[in-house]
Amino acid sequence: MRVARALTIAGSDSGGGAGIQADLKTFSALGVFGMTALTAVTAQNTLTVTAIVELSPDVVAQQIDAVATDIGVDAAKTGMLSSAAIIGAVAERLRFHGIVSVVVDPVMISKSGARLLRPEAVDALRREILPLALVVTPNLHEAAALSGREVQTVAQMEDAARAIADLGPRYVVVKGGHLEGAAIDVLYDGRTIERLEAPRLSTPHTHGTGCVFSAAIAAHLARGAEPRSAVRGAKAFVTAAIAAALAIGRGHGPANPMHGARV
Repeated sequence: MRVARALTIAGSDSGGGAGIQADLKTFSALGVFGMTALTAVTAQNTLTVTAIVELSPDVVAQQIDAVATDIGVDAAKTGMLSSAAIIGAVAERLRFHGIVSVVVDPVMISKSGARLLRPEAVDALRREILPLALVVTPNLHEAAALSGREVQTVAQMEDAARAIADLGPRYVVVKGGHLEGAAIDVLYDGRTIERLEAPRLSTPHTHGTGCVFSAAIAAHLARGAEPRSAVRGAKAFVTAAIAAALAIGRGHGPANPMHGARV
C-alpha cells in the first residue's frame, strides 16, 4: 500500500511545540509518513530559546539526499533555515531532486523573540528559496520583511501578498494571526485574492502554529490535494489545533496537532 510522504527541512525544538517535532505530529495526524532534514538544534521551552547550534550545510544536504533517493518525497516544507549557506544547500538539493510541491514557512523569529534566521540571510531566502515555493506562508512580520512594506491591515496583507508573489512563489498565504478581530489569512494565486476567515480563539498557547499550518499544507499536497484546497484544509486543521492547545510550561504552550488522538 502506497503512503504519502512529506519531508520537513527545519530546526528542532527541544520543547516539542514547534519545528520538526510539530511538523512530524502534524504529518502523522493527517495520515502522511514524515521525514526530516534537520537544519539546527535549539534548546528551548515555552518561555525562551537559550541556545542554537546550526548543522553544516553539507549534512543538511546529505539528509535530503538520503530520503529523496530511497523513500521519495511527495511534498516538502521548510521551516528554520538559519543561514544563507544552509539556504543555498537546501535550494540546490530541492532543484536537484525535482521536488516541486514545496511549502516555505519563512521562519525568522521564535514566539519568545529569538532570531531564527540571520538578518543577512533574508536576501538569500528571497532569491533562492521563494522561486522554488509552491506555497509560502509568512506572518505579518515576515511578510513585511519579504515585501519591504508595512503590513498591519488586511489591505496591506493583500498588497504584500502580490509583492511576494513577484518573487516567484505560485501561492502566497499572508497570515493575520497577529491582527485584532477575526483570524483572517489572505491567499493569493497570482490572479485573485481570497480571504480565509476563522473565529479568533482567546488563548496564549499558540506556540508552533506556523509550523503546524505549513506542515498541514504540505501533508495535504502530499496526499494529492490541489494548493487552494490544501491551504483551506490546513486553516481548518490549525484552528482546531489552537482550540485544543496545551497549557503546559510557564509560557506560551503549544497548539496541539494531535487533537484527534489521546494526548
